[in-house]
Amino acid sequence: MPIVEMLSTGDEVLHGQIIDTNAAWLADCFFQEGFPLNGRTTTGDNLDDLVKTLCERSQHADILIVNGGLGPTSDDLSALAAATAAGVPLVEHVEWIAVMERYFASRERVMPETNRKQALLPEGAELIDNPVGTACGFAMELNGCWLFFTPGVPSEFKVMVDGQILPRLRQRYPLSEPPLCLRLTTFGRSESSLATQFDPLSLPESCVLGYRSSMPIIELKLTGPATQKQLMLSQWQTIKSEVNENLIFEGTEGLPNVICHDLNQQQLRVAISEEFSAGLLTWTLNSVSAPLNGSSVLNQQEDQSLAALIIRASTMAKQEDAQIGLAIGDHHDGCLNLALYTPQQSYAQRVRYMPSNHSTKIKQDVSVMLMLDMLLRWLRGRNVFGQYEWLEQSETLVL
Repeated sequence: MPIVEMLSTGDEVLHGQIIDTNAAWLADCFFQEGFPLNGRTTTGDNLDDLVKTLCERSQHADILIVNGGLGPTSDDLSALAAATAAGVPLVEHVEWIAVMERYFASRERVMPETNRKQALLPEGAELIDNPVGTACGFAMELNGCWLFFTPGVPSEFKVMVDGQILPRLRQRYPLSEPPLCLRLTTFGRSESSLATQFDPLSLPESCVLGYRSSMPIIELKLTGPATQKQLMLSQWQTIKSEVNENLIFEGTEGLPNVICHDLNQQQLRVAISEEFSAGLLTWTLNSVSAPLNGSSVLNQQEDQSLAALIIRASTMAKQEDAQIGLAIGDHHDGCLNLALYTPQQSYAQRVRYMPSNHSTKIKQDVSVMLMLDMLLRWLRGRNVFGQYEWLEQSETLVL
């Protein structure tokens, strides 16, 4: 397996002024294609730092994807840094100037003189086409490492990786199957609790069980080579059975998508009444085009009993001609109130929110996840009321 790394460039990336979505996308893309990243580095718009980083990482990696710094402005330094690191001059590629001139002409504009800078590449570098922008990429070797320089604009970067870089990598590094990554997401467990439960497991050789915490969920990932697939799948069944009631979905589909699928399959429509969540539940289900008939956001209601919340959920469902009614009440005295109306029965619970250091937004996220968990449990014929390590169930009501 080649050692693959990525170098992101730009002050705006280094200082957190923009989120490096290119790095996340490339890491996932390369993993799926069988070229998992071994490391990532970020460097600002400083020529000396760029040259130093290129020299250092090229001595360690077999493949280095360099992202950003190919624009026409003075702070775009990737080509100059590459030429300096390799000890070669920059050479103008007239064929790329012609491409840029056609690009601007198609928009009834004259190419600015500053764009000529984008045709200056290190001597001996291979020009890599950019069919959607003016920043060509290029490839070169340095210290035995294959470097690919790519534009920072995400749409241009992704097209170049898919259409230009991956075919070159597959040709030089023919691989069999990419690594296997099995994922599941839990709700109501803590990372430390899951680690205590699963860290003692004996995993297949070269396999790793990881945890990703993103309140209010914890994701478990079992990663390993494709050659261990059967052993991994067997171990995965054990992990799933022990997570048990706190497993909300497998893979990367997301709970809203899972619920949308189940609602459509059972031909059920939903109506929503929200207080504390302030429309977040509606937004979450709307974002996946779930079958919603209507929703409302209310100010704090005087009657916060579970019976009143069930009435609110059932009334909303009947008014909107929906089979399912969901109601999230107020967050009062550290408690969250939720109700689920269905054609057969109605369910409500009051849970005490135990963590004291979470923001209102996180608590709203939890209220939505708890409501969706109740709905999914009902859709799948399970006990509507789950068990949660950091939510104390203080009252339930079934009518």
